[in-house]
Amino acid sequence: MSLKHELQSIISGDVSVGNGKIIQAITGYLRRKKEAVQGTSKAKLNKEQETQVLIDYIEDQSFWYFGLDESKYIGEGAEQKVYEYSDPRFILKLNDSIFYEFWEDYLNSLLLHNYFFPHLAYELLGFHKSDKLYAVVKQPFVRSTESTNLNNVKEFLFSNGFINRRANDYYHPGLGIIVEDLHDENVLTEDGSFKIKKSFR
Repeated sequence: MSLKHELQSIISGDVSVGNGKIIQAITGYLRRKKEAVQGTSKAKLNKEQETQVLIDYIEDQSFWYFGLDESKYIGEGAEQKVYEYSDPRFILKLNDSIFYEFWEDYLNSLLLHNYFFPHLAYELLGFHKSDKLYAVVKQPFVRSTESTNLNNVKEFLFSNGFINRRANDYYHPGLGIIVEDLHDENVLTEDGSFKIKKSFR
C-alpha cells in the first residue's frame, strides 16, 4: 500500500493508528452526518452547525472532560492552551480548532501527527466547553536539553518529500499535507533528537 493510500485509510477509519480509535469514531460520525445533510439538500454544514453536531455526539457518548485544573495553566499560543497534567510525563493541551475550516480537519490532523510521530502521539481525552468548544488532548512532555538546529529539521522534512514554502512552513505536494510554524518553540531537541510538537493541516 502506498503512503498516500495508507493515510487515506487511516483518515477513513479503515486502518488503525496509535490513540486513533476514538478520533476515528468521531470523524466517522461527523462524515455520516454531513453526508446525510448533503443527501437531502444542496446545503452543506458550516462549522457552527458541525460544532453542534459534535456537541450532540459528546453529550450522547458522555465525552466531556471534567478534569481541567485552571491552576495548572502554563501558557498559550495562537492555537492552543497548555496545562500541566497529573502525570508529569505528559502535558494537557486545549485546542478550539481555530486554524481549521472544520472540526473534522483538526481531528484528522491528530491522526496524521500520530502516524508520523508516534513518540509524541496525541491522546484525545474529551472536550471542554467554556467560552467555546475545546478538544482536550494529552501529549508526552518533551524536556528540551539543547537548542534546536532548524537545518536538521529542514533536512528531515526534505528527505520525506516536504518542500519549504516559506520561513518554517512546509508542504508535501504528493500528500497535500501542510506543517506550519516549525520554529524552535515547536521543535524541541532532547538528548540529540528533535521532537516536532505541531499538528498537520
